[in-house]
Amino acid sequence: MRSDVVKKGVTKAPHRSLFKASGLTDEEINKPLIGVVTSQNDIIPGHVNLDKIVEGVKKGVLMSGGTPLVFPTIGVCDGIAMGHEGMKYSLATRELIADSIECMAKAHAFDALVFIPNCDKIVPGMVMAALRLNIPSIVVSGGPMLAGKFKDKEVSLSTMFEAVGSVESGLMLESDLADLEEKACPTCGSCSGMFTANSMNCLCEVLGIALPGNGTIPAVYSERIRLAKYAGMAIMNLLEKDIKPRDIITEEAIKNALTVDMALGCSTNSVLHLTAISNEAKSPINLEIINEMSSKVPNLCKLAPASDTHIEDLYVAGGIRAVMSELNKKNLLNLNCITATGKTVGENIENAKVLDYSVIKHIEEPYSETGGIAVLKGNLALDGAVVKRSAVLKEMLKHKGPAKVFNSEEEAIEAILGKKIVEGDVVVIRYEGPKGGPGMREMLSPTSAICGMGLDKSVALITDGRFSGATKGAAIGHVSPEAAEGGNIALVEDGDVISIDILNGNLDLLVSDEELAKRREVLKSVEPKVKEGYLSRYAKLVSSASTGAVYKEW
Repeated sequence: MRSDVVKKGVTKAPHRSLFKASGLTDEEINKPLIGVVTSQNDIIPGHVNLDKIVEGVKKGVLMSGGTPLVFPTIGVCDGIAMGHEGMKYSLATRELIADSIECMAKAHAFDALVFIPNCDKIVPGMVMAALRLNIPSIVVSGGPMLAGKFKDKEVSLSTMFEAVGSVESGLMLESDLADLEEKACPTCGSCSGMFTANSMNCLCEVLGIALPGNGTIPAVYSERIRLAKYAGMAIMNLLEKDIKPRDIITEEAIKNALTVDMALGCSTNSVLHLTAISNEAKSPINLEIINEMSSKVPNLCKLAPASDTHIEDLYVAGGIRAVMSELNKKNLLNLNCITATGKTVGENIENAKVLDYSVIKHIEEPYSETGGIAVLKGNLALDGAVVKRSAVLKEMLKHKGPAKVFNSEEEAIEAILGKKIVEGDVVVIRYEGPKGGPGMREMLSPTSAICGMGLDKSVALITDGRFSGATKGAAIGHVSPEAAEGGNIALVEDGDVISIDILNGNLDLLVSDEELAKRREVLKSVEPKVKEGYLSRYAKLVSSASTGAVYKEW
């Protein structure tokens, strides 16, 4: 066992004494030591229930002959961090989480690991750690929140953010906003739409690092506790067979994830995280593959924010396995990839079927013949930009309009709520990238305000920052190179015409090369927004969004 280096032989008597100081018996010490990594805390609604998942995992490990040992990681709630300096820290915690797990696992010589995340950066951070360590590992998440009900409609957190814009524009009463506040998030769990957390939990299932059901079983269902127990059992099987994360998350498994990503219409953040995960898997992908996959994978689901359908509806319709079974009708998946069940993808989905074709469209009758995410390129984004195509209104798939330029999210929000943005405008928010932010903030507040004010049919937003999975509309993020790295987005001026063609993958600033060269000559470098602490170090280390915003190679 890997753990023998901390427990076998005369020289390890001091180590054993410390295990015994923690209350472990010789019998427990002699069994495989299974690290149970939890991001439970009392601030993230998707994580307050993870203590129950931990207990389920521990029981599963104990039933199967292992000794579970729990240790924590940090976690940030993107919703609570939204719209202020807290959002600068969200993406940056992904690397901290991966690094801290590496430290703990190496220092204590665990035989295997069970990862218990649920929200946003915590999921990819844990998967990155699993791949880096490459010891038997499995992910079991906390599960999605149930949707709220408001005036006979299903609602979620994205509804709340849009409602702020509606109140500011006089389209909604403050009393209704207060009522909605009470009803939008009725249970614990990751926010109820196909936002970033649920996107990544679903994709963990597709990658094979999590058991079937991980993406869609609601947080408050007893089935989620049973899943945790099965995960505890499964890790012992993976240990026995020595099936490791890099055996599971291969190039083909990543392609499977991208395929299902397109079918589901996942958060644009999934591109950022899958790129980072592929880097740790030693099977790096580039943005070109996104459009390649999108061109042949139909969009089968429209979940919130693209509709009023939520994850619980996807669960009832058959879950991720049902989506995969539908995709398999056109041979769009590699069925031979091994998974955390110890079986192949093909074996896992063998008996799966769609139970509600109003939630998961028939492969022959999709929402669109192309996938839910698109990568755009042009002189405004030489290395690419990302948009959630499935959440863009048809009238905005092609758009041309004058730029309104802002150097921070705060400036943009003030202008939007101050009604300085008019129909046809293209809002540009820059110096919010991984380096310039630093931390690549999510622009949910400005996009939600635009939608809530009824401008999403005529106004686009472009940024070198990123978007929440709850964002909808013509919201184009991850513009690379970012402004802080001298990308052309730094050269845009108020009134410049920007051309957006999502259908053909183009994003262009309609300004001559000669004029851009003149502007670059007088472009002044911008002082770092943060000059001390963790974010200052992060800004110096982080790479472009086009490469997953991972740390640069030194």
